[in-house]
Amino acid sequence: MKKDHSGFFEKVYEVCRQIPEGRVTSYGAIARYLGAARSARMVGWAMNGSKNLEDVPAHRVVNRNGMLTGKSHFGGSDAMAQMLEAEGVAVNDLQIVNFQQYFWDPMKELS
Repeated sequence: MKKDHSGFFEKVYEVCRQIPEGRVTSYGAIARYLGAARSARMVGWAMNGSKNLEDVPAHRVVNRNGMLTGKSHFGGSDAMAQMLEAEGVAVNDLQIVNFQQYFWDPMKELS
């Protein structure tokens, strides 16, 4: 029997919608905020499933080191980096430059 993750995914999308322009967060930070600290990978699956949700800024979610690991879900192009750079986030070689400067922690921001 397949598990239905749609409730969790919707919670992920709710958090993601609140990430301000020009800021980024990580899969793990969203998982921790939702009380599912070991579910960073599931947050990644949710981001992959958000392709058709224009109100979910999935490009603002990166890995814990600031790497654009989700770039393949943007057509394999540089679209993710371009979207971030258009918001003022510096990206070099698929990594956020000065990651901590741009990091948005939902535990602090949404408490």
